[in-house]
Amino acid sequence: MNYKLLFPTYRNRYRFVQERLARYLPPSGKFDRGLSLGTGEGDYDPMIAAHCRELVACDINPDDVAFAKKLNRHVPNVTYRVENALSLSFPDDHFDLIVSVEVMEHVGDPEQMTREMARVLQPGGVAILTFPSLHFPFTYDPVNRVLSWFGDSHIAQGAYAFGHEYLIAGSDFCRWAEKSGLEVVESVGLSRYLVGLLEMYWTGIVQRLFKANAANLAEARARRIKLRPTTKEPALAALTDAILWLDRTLFAWGKASVGHGFVLRKPAR
Repeated sequence: MNYKLLFPTYRNRYRFVQERLARYLPPSGKFDRGLSLGTGEGDYDPMIAAHCRELVACDINPDDVAFAKKLNRHVPNVTYRVENALSLSFPDDHFDLIVSVEVMEHVGDPEQMTREMARVLQPGGVAILTFPSLHFPFTYDPVNRVLSWFGDSHIAQGAYAFGHEYLIAGSDFCRWAEKSGLEVVESVGLSRYLVGLLEMYWTGIVQRLFKANAANLAEARARRIKLRPTTKEPALAALTDAILWLDRTLFAWGKASVGHGFVLRKPAR
């Protein structure tokens, strides 16, 4: 059971990717060749692979790649490999789909990652990605929001948990995408004040306790306690969906969000 789907922020990202995969399918009904960039533990790969004829899933962490390969051994059209998002080994114009979920904030040079995505994406291809927002709601992390008023210092909790050494402004990402020759098709704020309040601090602590590679490092030691999900969806995810609906309904007016969801397209030549 994938209990991560009970977490509103995780569920929101998952639904964003799920809905955009269906929305941007090519007329043939399948993407020819997809890339899951920064696959982590492989949670998203069965869903992405269902929309592709071939899927390559990669990550810089060999242990995560090995786990994802074992987790998704029943998915016939996915291939796993170790790759660095800043220097991909794939040729130019290779994929017609790229999906990258919560990766850009870990690579050290997010603008270079954007250039690499643009390089390996085919003209007319689509990239779907999410990343944590620099402009997060006060209810999500009041300590780091107050610290931001006095400079760049922060504590490694809240918005800066999960190994986040930096966060990304949507305006910066739009500029990187434009410089790389990518068109922004959609920009969506993911999870606002209610979800922020419900997840204030404790989700980062839970990940530290249960995720073997909590900081998403290239090298990570195994932990004694592990919580590794299967890909099945728990029935209580419907309750999480209701929370997300209420969050959108009450706070759609707000600019602050826990995360960003983007859809990019590489213009056809």
